[in-house]
Amino acid sequence: MDQDTGCKLGRIEHLIRHAYWSSGSTGIVIGLSGGVDSAVAATMCCRAVGGERVRALILPSSVTLPEDIEDAEEICRRLHMECLVISIDPILDAYRTIPGYTESPYLLGNLMARTRMTILYYHANRDRRLVCGTSNRTEYLLGYSTKHGDSAADIQPIIHLYKTEVYAMAETMDLPERVLKKAPSAGLWPGQRDEEEIGLTYAEIDAALASLSRSGWKSRGAVEEKVLAMVRASEHKRLPPPGLTPSG
Repeated sequence: MDQDTGCKLGRIEHLIRHAYWSSGSTGIVIGLSGGVDSAVAATMCCRAVGGERVRALILPSSVTLPEDIEDAEEICRRLHMECLVISIDPILDAYRTIPGYTESPYLLGNLMARTRMTILYYHANRDRRLVCGTSNRTEYLLGYSTKHGDSAADIQPIIHLYKTEVYAMAETMDLPERVLKKAPSAGLWPGQRDEEEIGLTYAEIDAALASLSRSGWKSRGAVEEKVLAMVRASEHKRLPPPGLTPSG
């Protein structure tokens, strides 16, 4: 690990410890998908407060790949975290009894994300724990998340890191090789792949975001224009809900 990466990790771990101590919580709860973002965030939490204070919830559905569950369980073993596997399928089946229920990949995907976060917060509320989010800067800026779903959290240790930076951090950690090599996916429907859905690689997206940030969010070229359009269209996800002020 180079000195710069070590300093970055140290600052993030200090932030996690401060949130843990100042909140009076008994620990942290995090959702593990078997992907690199949650693996890196979980590693940071365990380094900050100890694996015995971090509970990992693996929340598969019928479309979750068995190897993703296996990878998440292996991460728990390596980090010495408590690990619970809870299927969300019975809850999704209950939603299907709602009058007028309609299903599409988009609607079901959002239900999955919000259901998972509800379960995480149940555990956090019950046991006075903090929920650790796993959103990175790339997905945050693109709006590639679900409101009150995977974007909800008490702490967000990697939200300032671009996806490519998350991978660089992951290379310094004791994570399964399969986690480092698998194609990024939200796992919301069979065969879903982030880069295919967006139409750009994360390397292209991160380069465009960095360039846009330097230029005052003025696009230069087709890739930057596409990325900027996504940033603008998802602005509502990064702002508080509109409302009147007491004087207005």
